[in-house]
Parts: sequence; C-alpha cells; structure tokens
Amino acid sequence: MAEPAGANRAVFGRVDSHDRLIDADAELAALQLEAGGSIGGKLLLPQVSAVIRVARELDITVTRRAMAAGADNDVEFWVTATPEADEVALSIDRWSFRPPAAPRLEAILAGGPELRPTAAASWSADERLRLTSLSSDLAALLSLAPGEAIGQPLTKIFRLEEDESGDFPILAAAAAQDDFSGQLARPRNGEEPLLTLSATAINTDGRFEGYRGLVSTGGPDGSGKDAQREAVESALDDALRSPLDKIIRSAVRISQRSEGPLRGDYAAYATDIAAAARHLMEVMSSMGGDAAGAGKLVDLASLADESAGLLSSAAEQKIVKVELPSNAPLMAHGDRSAVIQILVNLIGNAVRHSPEGSEVSVTFERSNGFAEVHVRDCGPGIDPADQERIFERFEKASGALGNTGLGLAISRRLARAMGGEILVESRPGEGACFTLRLPAA
Repeated sequence: MAEPAGANRAVFGRVDSHDRLIDADAELAALQLEAGGSIGGKLLLPQVSAVIRVARELDITVTRRAMAAGADNDVEFWVTATPEADEVALSIDRWSFRPPAAPRLEAILAGGPELRPTAAASWSADERLRLTSLSSDLAALLSLAPGEAIGQPLTKIFRLEEDESGDFPILAAAAAQDDFSGQLARPRNGEEPLLTLSATAINTDGRFEGYRGLVSTGGPDGSGKDAQREAVESALDDALRSPLDKIIRSAVRISQRSEGPLRGDYAAYATDIAAAARHLMEVMSSMGGDAAGAGKLVDLASLADESAGLLSSAAEQKIVKVELPSNAPLMAHGDRSAVIQILVNLIGNAVRHSPEGSEVSVTFERSNGFAEVHVRDCGPGIDPADQERIFERFEKASGALGNTGLGLAISRRLARAMGGEILVESRPGEGACFTLRLPAA
C-alpha cells in the first residue's frame, strides 16, 4: 500500500469469532485486499492474527509490534487487540514504511538463485545487462574498486564461456527474459578462478527489468558444490537464529507470567515451547559446527522419554501415539544434547510419516557391545534405492515433504562422532525402523 497521509493516526478494525475481518478503516482494508483477502473474509495478515490469538487465549487486551507486506512497502505498526464477547476490536497505530524485503526462508529452502540477495558474491543488472550492483566481496574477488563496475556491461567484467553442450545459458535466458544458472565465466582481468553465474529475472508488472544473481566458485564438475551448500547453511542460520531467540525470550516471559496472570496449563505450554526452541538452536549449531564426541555416560531410555515429550504436541495433532514402554536404564557412551537431537529427529520423522491413528514404537536393545534405540513407524516405507541417499545433506526420500533433508545427515554425523551409527531397515509399504546405535557403557 502507498504510505497514507494520516499514517500516524490510529486505524481501527474488528474480527469476528471465525477471524473474519468484518470492519476496517481504509488503511487496514487496503492491507487485507493486497494480501488477497476481502472485507468479510478471513484476515490474511499473519502477525496481526497472532496478536488476536494471544488476546483471545488470555482474554486480555494485548499490544504487540507487527508487520505486513504491502504491494509497495513493508509496513510496521503496533496492534492493540481487545476481546469483546465473540469478537476482537483492533486499533493500529505508529505506522512506519520501508522498502519490501526479498523472500528469504522460502528461497533458501528451495535452493534457488536468490539464496542471499544481499550476501557476498551477489550482483544485479538492468534489462540491458549493465551492472547495477556488485557486492564488496565479489568486487574484491574480481580485483575491482567498489563501484568501478557499476554501469558497465556484464560481459566487460566477465568473459563468458560455453558449457559442456556448447551453450551460453545467460544468452538464451536473456532472450527469453527468464532465469538462468550454470553460466561459466572468468574475470576479464585474469584467467582464474573459474566462476559460475546464476540469476533470477526481475519482472515488475509484467515488464522485464533485469537480473538479480549470485556468483559461486567452481564449475559444473561439482567443485563449487560444498561452497554453495555452506552458503545455504549460513543463510539458514541467519534466517532462523534470530526468530528462535525471540521465541525463547517470549516463551520464558509467558511461562514466568511476566505479562500478567496466566492459567497454569498455558504457562506449561510456554515452558515446552522454550525447550523445543532451545533444541532447535542446538540443531542450528550442529549444522555447521563439530559434533560432540563420546566419553560421557548417558541413559538412552531416559533421553528417549525426554525426546518423545518434546514431540507430544506434534503427535497429538497428527493423532499418532508414541509408544514408549517403561524401561530400565540403558547406559551408553555419548553426549546428552547430541543424543536428544538425534532422537527428536528420528521420532519426529516417524510421527510425520505415520498415518493418523497409528503408532510409533520406541524400543531398546543391548547387542554386541552396543546400546540401541529402535524407532518404528507405520508409514509408507523407504525404497531400497533411497535408504543411503536420505542420509546425504539436502536429500530426501522420493515423495518426502515437509523438511529440508538435513536432519538425518546431521543425526548420522553426530552418531558417528560418538562412535556410533544410524541404521535403517524398511520395505515399501511396511513402515521403517531407524536405529541409533552407541557404544554400551
């Protein structure tokens, strides 16, 4: 939405018991329409809806900062939500506007060329392929002074090279005003290094306006793959760590009833949220850091019970029962946080892939000097051709949805660092059994 002249005044609205926006001043109505909604339809502003949900759950007036994406700007404001019988009254003020942010997490998980639009080794060009921006790290790689390349044709900075098929991907893409990847190039001021260019076409109202792209080192033989994956992991870390910090702080405040009286069960939910978010922070740290080593003693039975508890809400929502029989302690050599991370991943995957009304079983065994935790599900099973590939980073079983393909790779790395292993047994249509094996104490 365009910035309204009265941006500093309060804007009012109202939602009914089904979260439909039944009344709204012009500015709020404009945001709803730009989000694809309508007056009388479901409110399509997620952060405003979150404030409404908290106000309803606590049955008190709640004021929070929120943000919405307009057609021309991102809009920040303060929302006050006041429950009134079955409806919630909204008051929105202190509006501020900023240029729209590019999509982040979705692009990161998709692995597309917009992994980090403002990251190192990034560039943009206009419709005539004249450079309009060049990141400082890319300028240094090309031995250029900052700003020196701006306005220059892309081909004056890079010498384009044919791919294995004898094609120039950028030329075909420019003619079609489409995205491209895999364009080999070298700096004009030297022979090394070999670079690979990729970019997303910029289109505004159906008009081609140029490209926004990335440059990676290495060619199509895969020599640049590790660097690309490191960039993805770094982008994931940037995108997730700050929101997780906020979730933890907010959950702790709620659990401590810092914002007023609260029912005991809601305080308990907040404690669970904080614990789960802390676990995710450990996952983020493990994506790029060294795994914990063996040497400490852990009780696998106790840690499995704790891990299942972290997933109780997900299991209840999926209507899947996690069967964890009482078991005597099963001691092994390992690291507590690493074991929890592995078991949360294995049990979580089992819940995710099990049909409603089914059961996930967790059992324990000591065998040949190893302590083992078996996690069995009633899901679709895993094709033999996929059973090793699923342990590679950014890989998933055929047809798998809802994850990034990182969890099993991280879990196996952690297990091996503790002197153990992750094993899988499965047949299509017969579910799967994943086993965490660690040296027995």
